[in-house]
Amino acid sequence: MDINSMNIEEIVRQVLAGMAGNETPVSAGAGIPKTARVAVLTKPENFELKEYPIPEVGDDDILVKVEGCGVCGTDAHEFKRDPFGLIPVALGHEGTGEIVKIGKNVKKDSAGKDVKLGDKIVTCMIFKDNPDITMFDLNKQNVGGADVYGLLPDDDIHLNGWFSDYIFIRKGSTFFNVSDLDLYSRVLIEPCAVLVHAVERAKTTGILRFNSRVVVQGCGPIGLICIAVLRTMGIETIVAVDGEPKRLEFAKEMGASKTVNFKEYKGIEALAGAVENAFGGHLADFAFQCTGSPAAHSNIYKFIRNGGGLCELGFFINGGDATINPHFDICSKEITTVGSWVYTLRDYATTFDFLKRAKGIGLPMDKLITHTFPLEEINEALKTNLRMEGLKIAIINK
Repeated sequence: MDINSMNIEEIVRQVLAGMAGNETPVSAGAGIPKTARVAVLTKPENFELKEYPIPEVGDDDILVKVEGCGVCGTDAHEFKRDPFGLIPVALGHEGTGEIVKIGKNVKKDSAGKDVKLGDKIVTCMIFKDNPDITMFDLNKQNVGGADVYGLLPDDDIHLNGWFSDYIFIRKGSTFFNVSDLDLYSRVLIEPCAVLVHAVERAKTTGILRFNSRVVVQGCGPIGLICIAVLRTMGIETIVAVDGEPKRLEFAKEMGASKTVNFKEYKGIEALAGAVENAFGGHLADFAFQCTGSPAAHSNIYKFIRNGGGLCELGFFINGGDATINPHFDICSKEITTVGSWVYTLRDYATTFDFLKRAKGIGLPMDKLITHTFPLEEINEALKTNLRMEGLKIAIINK
């Protein structure tokens, strides 16, 4: 009897709050605990589950119950040796979850879509009062210089990363209502946005077209998603280059027409010949370099025809110097090269439609997530990533 009365009181309170213009944060009520577990990287190769109080939700804040978060290569680098100097830090930036409490001023997401209690969201970045970072202007800069949840220094809020039970989204953040996408698709949004951006950068060269012959070097998650983005654009002649047979087989499932295993060829001339043969006696019109290997960057120019194009997107950290011959590799071939780094807000929104299109044409996007772990096993999840077992690793909260 008392429990029922409490439920009724809670329902009445929320209804009255709504009638009054949502003057107080709307929440899911008694289901929200007072504390949340957060996986904090306290030293290299060691996460500790810490418990912190859940802060009060202000008028411009959102409390999200985390459902899942992918493990990025950036997380793995930070886990291994803290190259960004963030320890102690709550990692996880490929996350998604359900709004369980929302401030009265939060009515729409960053694309202008209505948002409410119970909606599923993803975050993109936190503004730094930078007028060049806007939603729908393709000529503005990418978000590489902005703050991102999961790569924030620790503070008095603590709920700063998606490797947690709850995350606290504060004023100035960009976020999107993605309730129309399933959990695995939502977990893949961030890495897919990287490739949507890369292809948009490639298109600026004027070389990448429907009938282009395209080579993708590197068939980890980034290269495989690159193939999928190209395939959804209608590009059919795609050659994937990698050294792992299982990844090359999956590249075909994602849309590659031919594959080349570089381990089967001795020397760059033989490898370039194999790529040329895979294209029926032609070099590539355009190439995407998706590895973090300087040697791979040096080699890829040999795969590209005179007047062709290259998008380099494999180096998300300093992987060292690459050696090329400017005369043979760039000047005499008149190669047009673009670099790609993370994404713009526009690319992030475009990614939602890409994921729907990819599933619509039968690309097995869900199969990219090969391993899932609960939050308690996050150390093993990161070690699995470092051992390069599977493809995309994810933390999934039950």
